[in-house]
Amino acid sequence: MRLIGLWACCLPLLAFGAPVDPVPSVMWAYYHQRFLDNAAFVFDERVKVLAPPFAEDARQVPLEIDARAFTGDVVKILALAELNPLPKIVDFQPVQGVLPWLSLRIRIEQATPLRAAVLTKDGLWHVGSALIDAAGGGCTAPSVLRSEPGWEDHLGEVLGGRYPRAEFSRVKLQVAHPMDNGMVSGIPEFYINHAELRGSDNQRLATLELFPAVSENPNLAFDIEGSGPTRLILRDTSGSQFEADLP
Repeated sequence: MRLIGLWACCLPLLAFGAPVDPVPSVMWAYYHQRFLDNAAFVFDERVKVLAPPFAEDARQVPLEIDARAFTGDVVKILALAELNPLPKIVDFQPVQGVLPWLSLRIRIEQATPLRAAVLTKDGLWHVGSALIDAAGGGCTAPSVLRSEPGWEDHLGEVLGGRYPRAEFSRVKLQVAHPMDNGMVSGIPEFYINHAELRGSDNQRLATLELFPAVSENPNLAFDIEGSGPTRLILRDTSGSQFEADLP
């Protein structure tokens, strides 16, 4: 009996009953298996997923993910929109000097639960949730950028800056790119799929894997500790690489 008791106390809490989902979902069990490999997780209010209750423009929906409650303990942050045809949004890995906070804009095809799964060093996933309503069609709408003459001449251009706060600085930027998701007839996938933030001595501060749910002309924001210049390195699915220095 002692051995059984010892074995039981070492099991994850989830083994004793399924956690209660804070938003109505018919897909979470599937995505838990597909993206988290059925690993132990908890729905955790400390992971903030902030989005408007209704997507006024389903092609450009602001999304903020705040896992600063776990600063210093985060391995990666995986975000997804469950009912999008292409659900994955971003895989964000803060390495050093970057807080586990991220802001970006995404496409929404229909009303959907939004998830941010935060993996901590103990191997447990902490899942934040939100529910957003939408008229729909954000993932299948044609690119606005492609309708502008000469857009190719500005591909990869980065606009942005660094804005000091009390204990960190916030980097905000926009990248000129159509972020084609392959769902518009005759236009194949063509999007930025990798980004890195590097510090003044070229050390890697954070990496991001981006997916087609990210809006065209991506808007990204990060919180960086310390001072000194930061370099952003981007790569798209065609193999093109773009760089920008942020003083």
